Amino acid sequence: MTRTDPYATLLQGQTAWIFSDGKAGHEAQALGVVEALGLSPEIRRIDLTGIYKFIAPWGPLPSLATTNGGRLRLRPPWPTFAFATGRTTIPYIRALKRRAGLETYTVILMDPRTGPSSADLIWVPAHDRRRGPNVISTLTAPHRYSPARLRALNTTAPPKIAALPRPRIACLIGGPNGDYWYSPADETRLVETLGQLAASGVGLMITTSRRTPERLAARLRGSVAAAQSFFWDGEGQNPYPDFVAHADMFVITADSVSMTCEAAATGRPIFIFAPSGGSAKFNRFHSGLASYGATRPLPPPGEPLPSWTYEPLHSADVIAAEIAKRWRRRAELLPGLVKAKI
Repeated sequence: MTRTDPYATLLQGQTAWIFSDGKAGHEAQALGVVEALGLSPEIRRIDLTGIYKFIAPWGPLPSLATTNGGRLRLRPPWPTFAFATGRTTIPYIRALKRRAGLETYTVILMDPRTGPSSADLIWVPAHDRRRGPNVISTLTAPHRYSPARLRALNTTAPPKIAALPRPRIACLIGGPNGDYWYSPADETRLVETLGQLAASGVGLMITTSRRTPERLAARLRGSVAAAQSFFWDGEGQNPYPDFVAHADMFVITADSVSMTCEAAATGRPIFIFAPSGGSAKFNRFHSGLASYGATRPLPPPGEPLPSWTYEPLHSADVIAAEIAKRWRRRAELLPGLVKAKI
């Protein structure tokens, strides 16, 4: 929305409820869009149990007076916007939409697996198949690495990162999931590749995830022990935001979609390490980013890493702009509702 837009001032600072299942990745997606809109977030963590959790997202809610100790009763004053991400949050936003009606603009991030009327707008990544009049898609998922945040992080590098030689390569390591697995040969190939990169004199910044097998983490740590590198072992403050901001390029495992999306906000080269396995959905995701020019396969051990650039992908901004445009249409058609928010 432009500065001359009569609704721009009204939008800034309006309340946005975020129904959250507590997963950090889900909250980061919603917060990225909320922050891009300039809204004031109110996170409402849910905890469905028993049969109600089992039948989510399709089923109803239990009594709102009893669920979550009564903390999530849906009652006025209604927020201007509401967001939900994750299977067990969908019954809440559907119930809110029924109760608040047009007073609240509802958004679901990721395919809810329910009907299109579950929210006013549904966002899905481009590699998902869902499409429709109230469905939008982007190549990458929204996150909190906005241009402004990256600029702020880039002003000062922490001493451990500033001391590394360049190019600095952020190595973001995931692990087995429902689609990928790490064979002994996969692990050895990854360990040897990072070890030879470290020996070549580049600065490696390595972080593993909760899915990384401990044996693989130990081997990676050992392979770079004699080189100038920063291996985060989980102690102290998480350096991940600074890894993203200060990396000249990235090595990311193919199972790590969210980390790939965050790295793509920098416009810097991303090399994808593919373990065994995969799926059609993962293949569509990686093909889309490769076609865009953001990613390339990680070369075999010992081969040099080329450099290139591309236009950074900031999906939170794209999604926020579409939400603002559609909300404005409603505001222009129903000015009485908008005035009531002032």
